[in-house]
Amino acid sequence: MTALLIGNVGAIGDEQRMAEYRAKVLHTLELYGGGFMIRGGEFEALEGDWIPTHLSVMVFPTANLARRWYTSPEYRAIVPLREGTHMDLILVEGE
Repeated sequence: MTALLIGNVGAIGDEQRMAEYRAKVLHTLELYGGGFMIRGGEFEALEGDWIPTHLSVMVFPTANLARRWYTSPEYRAIVPLREGTHMDLILVEGE
């Protein structure tokens, strides 16, 4: 069953380190069958009060692969690059 990770980057701690994180994260996703469906871009809030700052949607073949990516040594190695940056990330399973 397809799984989506929906992420939003808020306040950025260190712009240079965050740029390095962004440059490296796609490779880590691909190692687990994942990739970006949406990475930034324009959006329109149709209902509610949520106004994302920088929205990303990542897709994986299964939720298990998404969880494996999130806990993987490859991804954990780059997480310190976003230290001080606020990030929301949720996993959604769908059909």
